[in-house]
Amino acid sequence: MKPERPNIVLVNVDQWRGDCLGFAGHPTVETPHLDRMAADGVNFSRAYAGVPSCIAARASLHTGLRQATHGRVGYQDRVPWNYSTTLAGLLAGAGYHTQAVGKMHVFPERSLLGFHNVVLHDGYLHNARLNEPQIEQVDDYLPQLRAKYGPTADYVDTGLGCNGYVVRPWVYDDLDHPSAWVTSQGIDFLRRRDPRCPFFLFLSYHRPHPPFDPPRDYLHFYENKHLPPLLHGDWNDTVGKNGRGLDSPVPWDDWQIDRARRAYLAQMTFIDHQLNRFIHALYAAGCQENTCILFCSDHGDMLYDHGQVAKSLPYEGSARIPFFLRFPRSWGFSAGQTVDAPVELRDVLPTLCDVANVPVPDSIEGKSVLPFCRGETTEWREYVHGEHTAGNLSNHWIVDREWKYIWYSQTGLEQLFHLAEDPKEEHELSTKRPAKLAEYRTRLVNELWEREEGFVIDGALESGVPVSPILSHLRP
Repeated sequence: MKPERPNIVLVNVDQWRGDCLGFAGHPTVETPHLDRMAADGVNFSRAYAGVPSCIAARASLHTGLRQATHGRVGYQDRVPWNYSTTLAGLLAGAGYHTQAVGKMHVFPERSLLGFHNVVLHDGYLHNARLNEPQIEQVDDYLPQLRAKYGPTADYVDTGLGCNGYVVRPWVYDDLDHPSAWVTSQGIDFLRRRDPRCPFFLFLSYHRPHPPFDPPRDYLHFYENKHLPPLLHGDWNDTVGKNGRGLDSPVPWDDWQIDRARRAYLAQMTFIDHQLNRFIHALYAAGCQENTCILFCSDHGDMLYDHGQVAKSLPYEGSARIPFFLRFPRSWGFSAGQTVDAPVELRDVLPTLCDVANVPVPDSIEGKSVLPFCRGETTEWREYVHGEHTAGNLSNHWIVDREWKYIWYSQTGLEQLFHLAEDPKEEHELSTKRPAKLAEYRTRLVNELWEREEGFVIDGALESGVPVSPILSHLRP
């Protein structure tokens, strides 16, 4: 039976596509330890990031709120995090020892968000490097790297930018890679946790997000493995490309695309092995049979499918995420099942509070997925509404178990995909299924009619209205 106050580990990986797990059927990626964890739990195959980029996705995860409420509908740095209710705060208030390790991507960077302690590494941190006199003030990883390799050692010593698709193996020891460092810090927490209370550990990896710098052996492992063909839909030429910065180029020749795809999978296998390091430590600490693990990502990566890279887009590669819970078998939950109900990151907070038997405030807009795990029938939302500001690619979308509707708010372009028959989004149906298009457009109108941007006028979607990544209640 499930204990009253089990330990909880929330593993959050960055930019990990929902289809890139062995147990989910990916033909190439090797994730044996994650596959084993999922076999002891419940997988949610239709999980999404409501705003698929780093900061806004984490706002949903930590607050349990939809994007219109937490106020982040795109990407913008240096906007303060002043949320009164957070996942870590609720668990800490209920007597949990709470610890975060790795990527937070909040502002100020040292904001605790209710955790008792944060051991921090957010990646390269462009904005912090411009605004902080010493980057070590907002990064706990870099001082340790410099202590070992010298005062000029840096995260970018591979020569890669942190958002690009050029590949080079990691230049230092494997166990000094950021993914290994997060694991080591998580293991160290198991040593120094308060033994008198349960713990909540947020184990947050910056990878497989670029830079594509996996350890050399992991890159070699994928050199000769077969890759599935890139996806190319009948609509690809109607949507512009999603570019990156000057320090992070996106090569488009076949050889470099192939190498980037292999490096992305290599990052995943390295994390899979690192998580097995952590599971061994959990076992040695006597915690494995009293710990629930939730594995998810903040968003995915198009990874050249449909001629696109990165995130912020409404397509499956960008917006769909892995989301599964692992339970000890002794708890008696239904293990090994897959649920296709539409879930999203705002469901993490109420789910883990449910695991911990901690009451959820009425203000929380997510829902616990634990009834599915217990084998109970449950009422559930019909669909997920997602969005992201991105210039002319600013978008809104509605997705459920069968269909996805997309509206580009600046150009008015509409798209419709029948995911039940076309999960790879290769066939756009807006002109062939006008009644279905109208049905889902109405759903989006109902979501947006009170939004401050003015997306709806006289009951119809209005394209071309100005948008901002931050809604007015978060602006100074």
